[in-house]
Amino acid sequence: MVGAGHVGLYAALRLGKKLSPRQAEVIVVDPQPHMTYQPFLPEAAAGSISPRHTVVPLRRELRRCRVVAGEVSKIEHARRTATVHPIIGPPIEIEYDQIVVAPGSVSRTLPIPGLREHAIGFKTIGEAIFLRNHVLEQLDVAAATADPQVRRCALTFVFVGGGYAGIEALAEMEDMARHALRYYPELRPEDMHWVLVEATNRILPEVDPDMGAYTVQQLLKRNLDIRLDTRLESCVDGVVRLSDGDSFAADTIVWTAGVKPHPVLAQTDLPRDNRGRITCLPTLQVVDGDRVVEGAWSAGDCAAVPDLTRPGAYCPPSAQHAVRQARRLADNIRASILGRELKPYRHAYAGSVASLGLHKGVAQVYGIKLKGWPAWFMHRTYHMSRIPSVNRKIRVIVDWTLALILRREVISLGQLHQPREPFTEVTPTVLDRSERPSEKVADGR
Repeated sequence: MVGAGHVGLYAALRLGKKLSPRQAEVIVVDPQPHMTYQPFLPEAAAGSISPRHTVVPLRRELRRCRVVAGEVSKIEHARRTATVHPIIGPPIEIEYDQIVVAPGSVSRTLPIPGLREHAIGFKTIGEAIFLRNHVLEQLDVAAATADPQVRRCALTFVFVGGGYAGIEALAEMEDMARHALRYYPELRPEDMHWVLVEATNRILPEVDPDMGAYTVQQLLKRNLDIRLDTRLESCVDGVVRLSDGDSFAADTIVWTAGVKPHPVLAQTDLPRDNRGRITCLPTLQVVDGDRVVEGAWSAGDCAAVPDLTRPGAYCPPSAQHAVRQARRLADNIRASILGRELKPYRHAYAGSVASLGLHKGVAQVYGIKLKGWPAWFMHRTYHMSRIPSVNRKIRVIVDWTLALILRREVISLGQLHQPREPFTEVTPTVLDRSERPSEKVADGR
């Protein structure tokens, strides 16, 4: 099992229950010791959920599987071997009979000047924690300075990408920052400048245009700056330059403009399409043209899985599909081992839910459209039901319950990102013997 995201974790859990140790050994390889439930990242960044409760420990949940902490760097399916780089030590080769390639996706970035140096993504729990600390630190910077230009730059927050990740991250962080301002008498809400940059002419393409328009209206009421049909052209030295001709300085630039398949797929001998995804049948078997690649399976963000409910289309890269594909994949692997018939994956897209901050949301599920508090409640209910393990469900519910009666935490723990710096500043440097100045010794003669 390459990867322990939505597909890897759910498929491994199901295989561990469906197959006995005598029938199969399930090996899960991932560089992280946990699975991140990404739909909760915006709430973790805003402080509604503890960051620890948005991740699922692999070794706790996958007790019937062998977990290898390492990164797969190469897959040679012709030899049925995967090269794994463990956390420490030389690379090892793991032989297999069946392989599930599900490393997921990474941020789909563009060659924009300054993007690498000044922007941050929003796909990992580390990025979510960093963004939270950074936004709160910017409030401290703005409150401490008398320079209007420094304050304006500190309080300008730019989010690039108008999909669900971008909208939820923007809305949740703005909601958190607005709440935090009650502790900053030096600052006013109108001092903050929140900008959304979207290259197309609409946001939330997963829902109907009227729901996207409603979301824009709600964000505009909060004085957010929505730039549609606009592209980020440069952010060198933190100066944001947009395709509409506007430019301004910003200390916070968040990139949420889509995803692409994990780069490790290029180091395999498995067939891929023109977008770099592994080509699959509806049964989630890897296929090369008309030939099924025996013993190879894939699903999730990195796989091109035909959507049987929409002829000619492929399943979009969403957690909704990944979780359901994982179940079908595990059942088909078991059927393959036992010599039974495989079943195709079929799931009509149920809809989408999005949080726009505390008690605010938008949802379109099975054609039913909800706005405001009902949509926000549905968002929380749906994702609470989907996060793996009873342990995590209880912890998330406790977090939400405490948030109803206690004030939101607005503490920045920025030192987490450079924990050794205070210690190294007070520790003297010891020169190597070869670097020490030569000492002259008098012989007294």
